[in-house]
This record gives sequence, structure tokens and C-alpha cells, in this order.
Amino acid sequence: MALWMEKGSEPLTENEKADLEAIAAIKESSALELKEKGNQYVKMGKKHYSDATDCYTRAINQKALTDSETSILFSNRAHVNLLLGNFRRALNDANDALKLNPSSIKAIYRAAKASVSLNLLDEAQDYCQMGLHLDPKNEELKKLEYQIGLKILENEKHEAQVSKAVAEAKEIVSAMENRGLKIGKAMYRELTGLKKPVLDKSNILHWPVLLLYAEVMSSDFIEDFCETDMFSVHLDMISFYKCYDQPLPWDVENNYKREFIELYYEAGSGPRLSKEKLLRYLLEGTAAASNGEGIGDEEKNAVDDIKQNQSSPKWIKVNERRTLHDVLKEPNFIIPEIPVFYVVSKQSSFYKKFKDGKWAPPSV
Repeated sequence: MALWMEKGSEPLTENEKADLEAIAAIKESSALELKEKGNQYVKMGKKHYSDATDCYTRAINQKALTDSETSILFSNRAHVNLLLGNFRRALNDANDALKLNPSSIKAIYRAAKASVSLNLLDEAQDYCQMGLHLDPKNEELKKLEYQIGLKILENEKHEAQVSKAVAEAKEIVSAMENRGLKIGKAMYRELTGLKKPVLDKSNILHWPVLLLYAEVMSSDFIEDFCETDMFSVHLDMISFYKCYDQPLPWDVENNYKREFIELYYEAGSGPRLSKEKLLRYLLEGTAAASNGEGIGDEEKNAVDDIKQNQSSPKWIKVNERRTLHDVLKEPNFIIPEIPVFYVVSKQSSFYKKFKDGKWAPPSV
């Protein structure tokens, strides 16, 4: 019987030839039936897409159809894989279809669509150009090629923004290193938001600075404190009174007049950020921002280190006649991403508690 003949052997009799032809006809009929069944499943909607791919796969495996017909099966399966979001499979199927029929416009279009979804934009553009060479008036390919062109321009713009952000962040890190500054974990972001220092064209750092009134945990925020500015300049500009004769609502005893206030920073407040973490912080909110993978454990460890090493805080008084640069470069000053200074009044009963180290900032 021809059914049991070894692969590659030639039939010896007319009966064996007839048997082979009959088997081939059955397989061809089965493949065509599976193809039509797959098409019906596609029309029935998403719940039946996996049934459609199964039918197309079984039809392909019959190996009973012509190259042109088998190409259609691969192209149809590529279409369903696109609908399912299986973009790599869709691209492979479309390419298999093109191997069998290089002029299949549908296979070319589906290869282009899959390539776009895989962000293989150059390849997608090549497929569109291949299809338009065969069918210059194809509107779907024209539209897709236009969309790909926009995506390429968008990617180029994004890459330029990433490069610019990285270069600026690296310049700031370098400036900090040259000044011997030490940067630690952020504090009070709920008050400051994502504020960062800026390096101007003269290589001068401009810092956002948070002033905290330790007694009541109220705050003032200086958006642009140039590192060459003295503290007195900014303190003189802060309104400690709502108007000339009325204190702020929380200063019921009128303790926080300009002549009574002193400024402090906390010495050695936590571990330093690594250069990599510092760069990632500076890139937050930019086009080059990382996806944040792995930050959670690192931040947890940093908090643990702080808690383990934390004792009574050591407060260092700031000389108002000094510049921000001079204070920030002090060996014991670890900047919590942006500088934080604590405002206290010599007139307040809280002053002695603060100076004696009996007050600590709330955990953040």
C-alpha cells in the first residue's frame, strides 16, 4: 500500500500512484476545510482567535497546499497573532508567508504592523517601501508608512531629550564632586516636590532650599538659592510677619522676629547616595528617568542604616554671613537631596530643647 511507503521512495505501480493521489487529495481537502474554519473563527471574535490559529496551524501541517495557498495560511495566522498581541509570532508568520510568496501585500502589511508593535521602526519602514513598490497606490501602506515616519521622528526627539538630560545630570554630579558635596536620601518631598539643583552657564549651582520652623514644622521654600549668596540676603527677604505689625498665625508669642531667629543644619544625617543613585535622582522627572526597578530594596536599606546609626541629632549653627556654598561643603553636612535648614527663635521656650538635642525631626 502506498500509505506505508517510505519517504522519498517512488511508487512502483499504478495502484500505488493512485493511492498517493487519493491521500494527497484528502490532505488538501482537509487543509482547505481547516482554512475556512479558521476564517470563520476569526469572524466570530476574540474568544475564538486561539481556535483560528489552531486551525491555520493544522492546515499548514498538512503540507498539502501550494506555496501560494500555504502563504495565505501563514499570513492569516499572522493576522490573528496581531489581534492577540503576539507580535513576534505575527512577524515570524508574515515572514514565512513572504518566503513562499514575496509579493503578498497582506503579508507585507502584517509584517510592517508587527514590526511597529515591536518598535522595529526601520524594519517596518522597509516593509512599507517593499509593499509600495509592488502596489504604489495602496492606501493602508501609505498611511502606515506616514505613521512610522512620525514615530521615528518622535523617537529621535526623545533620544535627544534623553541625551540632553543625562549630559546635564552628569555635569551637576561632576560639579558636586568638584565641590566635595555629599548628597543623602531625600527628606520632606511632600513639602518640596521633585526639586533639583541647576547648574548655570557660569558653572554656578542654584539650589532649592527648604527652611523648616522646627517648633511648629511649618516651612518656607526658597526656589533659587544661588550658592554664592549669603544666608542673610535670603533671610532678610523672608516675611516673618503677615504685615508690618502682625505676626504669623502660629507665632502667637511674637518670637519669630528677624532679629531673634537662628539657622541650623543637622550634622551627619544619614548615609551618602552612591554616584549611580545620585544620577538617578537627578534624572527623575526627565525623559531619561529610569523605570525604578531595584530602587525599593536600596531605599529600604538606606532607611535601615539611618535608623541603626541614628542617635540624638547634632545641630550646627549657620553663620548668616557665610555663603550657601561654604556651608554645604562642610565635612559633616550631608545634603538630603536638597538643603534643609531649621529655623528656631532664641526667644522661644523651644530653643533650649532644640539646642540640648531633645528634639529630632519626624521620621520620613
